[in-house]
Amino acid sequence: MPNSTVVKYHVKIKFEVDGIVEKTDIIGALFGQTEGLLGPEMNLNELQKLSKVGRIEVNVNIKQNKSNGDIIIPMSTDINTVALIAAAVESIDKVGPFTAKFSLVAIEDIREIKKKNIVERAKKIVQEWATKSMSESEEMLKEIYGATKTGKLATFGTEKLACGSGIYDSDWIILVEGRADVINLLRAGYDNAIAIEGAKIADSVIELCKEKKKVIAFLDGDRAGDLILKELENTVKLDKVARAPVGKEVEDLTPIEIVEILDEVTKDVREKKIETKDKFDEKIIEIFPEINETLEARGYNEEMNEVFRVPVSNVVKELQGHPDVRYLILDGIITQRLIDTASEVGVKSIVANRIAEIKNPREGIVLKTFDEYR
Repeated sequence: MPNSTVVKYHVKIKFEVDGIVEKTDIIGALFGQTEGLLGPEMNLNELQKLSKVGRIEVNVNIKQNKSNGDIIIPMSTDINTVALIAAAVESIDKVGPFTAKFSLVAIEDIREIKKKNIVERAKKIVQEWATKSMSESEEMLKEIYGATKTGKLATFGTEKLACGSGIYDSDWIILVEGRADVINLLRAGYDNAIAIEGAKIADSVIELCKEKKKVIAFLDGDRAGDLILKELENTVKLDKVARAPVGKEVEDLTPIEIVEILDEVTKDVREKKIETKDKFDEKIIEIFPEINETLEARGYNEEMNEVFRVPVSNVVKELQGHPDVRYLILDGIITQRLIDTASEVGVKSIVANRIAEIKNPREGIVLKTFDEYR
């Protein structure tokens, strides 16, 4: 449906088919079996040409030689036409050679839903504005600035496969389907993803997987993802498999959704990368009485020797000039901007008074507060 057309209603349909079918089969039944029922001007094809019906979404699940799922038909007509189309779809009784049943679940008024969401969001904005000080507002802007900084997009092998620049240094990688998936993972803080870019697995990817300690596949939640997974399982050794929710693609997920999905499958990887910090934790107990209420930040190298001591307001700038810093202790707040800079120079652990809301977490950095040592 063109951007100029405003969707007014979502017609939600569920279906059951006594056989194995695909999305294309369901779409074919929708258009084929409703054609001519209500007159030529009411055919789905005609309504789409007039931008009265948008792109129809279909999700199919297969279980025990039967198929079921749901359909969303976006429409910009009057409610009477919407009802007629819904009734016509409910009359479908076959998909290919298989018996089928289509049932209306709901007709959603998109405008009313949007109005409700806008009002709720407006309330939240007013509440947040009223409770936050100017200094906290400034901190939020820094976090937003930090969240927009992503890793670098690169290419790999003779096939020029899209990847994050981190695949060269990381001891584990994430295999995704396409370039857009790599870009989306970069936004979420994962720079060690590489795109397969096709059903046939490239030789360079096969060799790369042999070199890495752990290989994770992160695929779309559709039939294409199923087929690619089978190909991967027959070609490379996978340690973990993550999938987008059914009917969704990795490129459409939000950074928060990506982190939530990958968090569980990468847990053991992250735990192996985080070394024991006993020596550092003794150091924290020793330094806390000295640094508390000083608004000071201190950086330490791998051997726990002090590298710098500066006001917290200068810690980000100071970090950029000290790639040997591995541990950071500060009488302040751990922000997104600080984490991004710390990740770039190789910091392993940060301890502070408080941790701000982190929207773009970084792999391999342990974040703690002084309260954990009291």
